[in-house]
Amino acid sequence: MTGYRRGEPDGAPGRSGERGASCPPVLSDQEFRQFRTLLHEVAGISMSDAKKPLVSGRLAKRIRQCGLGSYSDYFRLLAREQAELQVAVDLLTTNETYFFREPKHFEFLREQILPPRRGPQKVRIWSGACSSGEEPYSLAMTLADSLGQQPWEVVASDISTRVLEKARTGLYRLDDAQTLPRSTLIRHCLKGVGEHEGCFLVKPELRERIRFMQVNLNAPLPDLGDFDVIFLRNVMIYFDQETKRRVVRRLLPRLRPGGYFIVSHSESLNGVSDELRLVSPSIYRKPHA
Repeated sequence: MTGYRRGEPDGAPGRSGERGASCPPVLSDQEFRQFRTLLHEVAGISMSDAKKPLVSGRLAKRIRQCGLGSYSDYFRLLAREQAELQVAVDLLTTNETYFFREPKHFEFLREQILPPRRGPQKVRIWSGACSSGEEPYSLAMTLADSLGQQPWEVVASDISTRVLEKARTGLYRLDDAQTLPRSTLIRHCLKGVGEHEGCFLVKPELRERIRFMQVNLNAPLPDLGDFDVIFLRNVMIYFDQETKRRVVRRLLPRLRPGGYFIVSHSESLNGVSDELRLVSPSIYRKPHA
């Protein structure tokens, strides 16, 4: 694992340096509404009033790093600097995930979707909210084990550049391997030594089959090609109903006829789209042309 290192500390160096032990700013209701509206406009995420402490806590350190004295000052900074707006989005988007989360989906992929796949056409799967990479690496391990020498590719996207940087490294703590079958861990990962003791690294031959890229699902999509399966799990719970409809409508042209659209078990496309057929809870299919 020579040449890999642990991730950088959260946040970039502030323009004016860290403030000392000054009192943290207080987020007013009006300021919270400004950030809530901004996050909805940029990322489509809807936040209730209960999320005010989350916004306050996640932005407070960054405000001090920037040498600013209030949330209003920081909000004005976001209006001027696109790069800082990305930092704020990174801080405010939730990125909890783990390997083989909701294992029934991977069982369905392995047992129902992949077995009929034969021929030269490359199997392509999109992990549409990949966070720090555990989902696309779980998909890659499943594809590698199931398809052998058949061609396949995983495209992994997220709105957060911070989590994408971590995902690209393929470097995780051994504690993160608790949901990884031991045989899969041994087959597809390398054990950390020296400065990386207590970590593991996804093998290079697997990492190179995943294309990580920044994609905002609430904006026009880049040309990603067509997919056999789209995983969009644990992200639409943060969208209101109209945003869900727009996102799904934007993604469906990327799904091949007969392809599968998979959401989390806590989500549903009921009332969101009538173009997909429910196969089993949280698993939908696009009809053949």
